[in-house]
Amino acid sequence: MSKIVGLLFWFSLMLLIVSFWNRNQFPDDIQPVAALHDEPQQSPLNKSPFSVQYENVQYDIEPQYDYDIYGLVVSYKHHSGDSMLHKLWNDHLNMTDVCIVWGETAINRYLNEFDFWNGQFTCNIKTQSRRAWNSFNMNQLSNNHLLSNDEFIRKKVKEINIGDQIRIKGYLSSYGSEGGGKRGTSTVRTDTGNGACETIFIKEFDIVRKGKSYWRTSMHFSLFLLMFAVIIYFVLPHKVN
Repeated sequence: MSKIVGLLFWFSLMLLIVSFWNRNQFPDDIQPVAALHDEPQQSPLNKSPFSVQYENVQYDIEPQYDYDIYGLVVSYKHHSGDSMLHKLWNDHLNMTDVCIVWGETAINRYLNEFDFWNGQFTCNIKTQSRRAWNSFNMNQLSNNHLLSNDEFIRKKVKEINIGDQIRIKGYLSSYGSEGGGKRGTSTVRTDTGNGACETIFIKEFDIVRKGKSYWRTSMHFSLFLLMFAVIIYFVLPHKVN
């Protein structure tokens, strides 16, 4: 019996390592919602600046455009207002940066040949494949600074995973706080570099379709098997020499 438990342990451990490494692969059969094919909707806005409170800090919001975007999550980074530049700027409102793609880019068959990752304020992309790079439309990728003082919205944003299809609706805005800096927003999808990110004060947020990840399912299953094997090992009687 102990031999079987040992085999189960090593099998589940190897499966856990492999599935963890591949957990963020995009499925070959991404099923896009219809709106994922659309370009972001941006329209003029006649709304006065306003203030919100979060974590005992007042933030001044200057909305510039109504904004509605559907996208496939390719990377993200949740922020803590108690670390790094967010702490220096006293910024608790910017909860997450999320990098998304849409249109033909969201169903690009070479997506898994790219590496996507978020820095503190940036979305980065690289590939070793020339065919993949030539097929990618950089005007259908954006990094979005997400702002909200609504705990329900913040909780939903925390649930995102790579491969999810999401909708973000709100205001493209500049914002700042007392004792902190002021951050602006991009208002076009064709810019790059510093200042090219969209800063969105969120009014509505939805995960419209969860990403299918067989590797992520395998990761959870293998972790369960590994814990089961460890428990059985300690429960089984052992010979004392």
